[in-house]
Amino acid sequence: MDTILLSVGREALLLVLLVSAPPLGAALLAGVATGTLQAATQVQDSALGVVPRLAAALGALLVAGPWIAARLCRFAATCLDLAARVSP
Repeated sequence: MDTILLSVGREALLLVLLVSAPPLGAALLAGVATGTLQAATQVQDSALGVVPRLAAALGALLVAGPWIAARLCRFAATCLDLAARVSP
């Protein structure tokens, strides 16, 4: 019983890392690009960096959304199946 819970917890943490990677990676790349552009043009307005990062993260969510939903649904189905087998 304990090993099952530890396994589910481990899988949940790995799933969180996997599904958060696309929007975080896109925001990171957009932040580096806008930071480089701001440094090259010497424009130091903090609002200029927020909009591209937000747009990149939303775009990544739109593109990776079906994959993220499929992974989450698969994990939920596995958890429900385990709960049905473990409960008396």
